[in-house]
Amino acid sequence: MPNSPPPAPPTRRRGRPATSTGPGSDDARSHLLDVALKLFAEQGIAATPLSLIARRARVTPALLHYYFGSKDKLVDALVDERLQPLSAALGQRLAEAGPNLRGALEAFVGALLELLSANPWFPQLWLREVLSEGGQLRRRLIERVAPPVAHRVRDLVQQAQAQGLLNPDIEPRLLLVSLIGLTVFPLAAQPIWRAIFPSDDITTDSLRRHVLALLLRGLELTDAH
Repeated sequence: MPNSPPPAPPTRRRGRPATSTGPGSDDARSHLLDVALKLFAEQGIAATPLSLIARRARVTPALLHYYFGSKDKLVDALVDERLQPLSAALGQRLAEAGPNLRGALEAFVGALLELLSANPWFPQLWLREVLSEGGQLRRRLIERVAPPVAHRVRDLVQQAQAQGLLNPDIEPRLLLVSLIGLTVFPLAAQPIWRAIFPSDDITTDSLRRHVLALLLRGLELTDAH
């Protein structure tokens, strides 16, 4: 009986490699996003060419182009897959807290600091690409990321003021700005204040307590001399 011919080798699809862990896998795509985020936070989007992202990620520029096509599409992917999920998580925590402003603020501050600690690229990226004039994330943030959370915080403040539960001098449209300032800026400025003060004991939890103390009780200044 003649020997059967050897089985033909499996055909490979063009484009994406067959393995799930190789340079064409979803894991590799996620890794490229992580590398891009780190570089964008370190030196800005405009100053970071795609070739540097590819070199830092140890892939070819062709693979980066395969996934994203252009830097603009890469930035859009970062917004969709990294920033919007963070915003959605914060919105979920606000929704779970219900109409009580105090509970909502406690939930929001705790969740935001947890997210910032888990994503250390965020504070510097915020300073470079959102607050700075010409930052490439500002328009995207205004149009696609920030409105749901900003509107929810504004509505909670307005409801509390209407019920006589909150200082009427608080501007509802600016409270989210204050929350961001009290949480994001201290983390962005860590290299400065940690160099000035012994601060190994300042943790995410102690920062959370500090922020909530300022928000909920203020400085509690007295007229005593």
